[in-house]
Amino acid sequence: MMFNHFYSICFLIQYDIIRLPRLFRFLQRPLAQLISVFRAPKSKEGYVAIGGGSPLRRITEEQACALKEALKEKKVNANVYVAMRYWHPFTEKAIHQIKKDNVTKLVVLPLYPQFSISTSGSSIKLLMRIFREDAHFAQLPISIIESWYQREGYIKSMADLIENELSKFVNPQEVMIFFSAHGVPVSYVEDAGDPYRDQMEDCINLIMDELKSRGIGNPHTLAYQSRVGPVQWLKPYTDEVLVELGQQGVKSLLAVPISFVSEHIETLEEIDMEYKHLALESGIENWGRVPALGCTSSFISDLADAVIEALPTASLVSSSANDTSSETETNPLRYVINLFFGSILAFLLLLTPKFISAFRNFLV
Repeated sequence: MMFNHFYSICFLIQYDIIRLPRLFRFLQRPLAQLISVFRAPKSKEGYVAIGGGSPLRRITEEQACALKEALKEKKVNANVYVAMRYWHPFTEKAIHQIKKDNVTKLVVLPLYPQFSISTSGSSIKLLMRIFREDAHFAQLPISIIESWYQREGYIKSMADLIENELSKFVNPQEVMIFFSAHGVPVSYVEDAGDPYRDQMEDCINLIMDELKSRGIGNPHTLAYQSRVGPVQWLKPYTDEVLVELGQQGVKSLLAVPISFVSEHIETLEEIDMEYKHLALESGIENWGRVPALGCTSSFISDLADAVIEALPTASLVSSSANDTSSETETNPLRYVINLFFGSILAFLLLLTPKFISAFRNFLV
């Protein structure tokens, strides 16, 4: 039997990151689009700084090939499909190919170790809407892996990378291990029950426990990066903590990008350039950075195990489930009206003094 595995990853800014009350939910997409427009020049500078483009797609496709081979070695023949939300190959293209290949089982694997409404949740929501609206998927057993940060293979792979980078310092035992995670708005956690912060803290505790079992007891801390928009994000912020550590006399620091399994602009430019410069400017003398997992063999093997374990749990998607969040998007006229008036209101909102002041912190 041919088991087909769907490899899903979200890319670029998603409007789900902007969470507004239901009464103003129609402003959500226009506001996110305006934020993207305002941030475009800064993003362009970032991509120029890392060579003109992100290696994310190339690395993701390499991971897909490596995963297919790992599954084959474990006696599971599978096709692996790469899907992205806002860049090629788009989710819809992957869905079309899955239908064309007549797959018999589907495993959805977001490339985010920890679950968040804004990342894995956003992609899964889109997929579930597609599945419910397409009769083809009514008879296709599907399994979704929402998070996998707690898996032993992932934890040990991260510990291996950290241990290796620590060994490059003159005095490894004096190095502060600095976990930098992608942030999410506080409202997601406090109002919507997003488990992201709890999963992130649990993940870091598991990694540090693994390091301690190897005799590595370095101090560590966690901060959140990549905040955008006029809302409060999870704290502490990476840039602020780096300054504080320098003031506290920390001289050696190892940055660990904990949310990312592939190199892209947030590791290559934001961490390697912006945060490194800030750290050295703040008094930190010795800087190191753990690379993203990429195609690390132990990591890919563990992903393959996760897929195999998920296959028996595949089941049919209920077509009766309601997804009211997509009601506007499936009504073209309503969508156009909301987008038009929402864009006007969002633009006026951005012109208010309070929002202008807030945006200055994120657009410079």
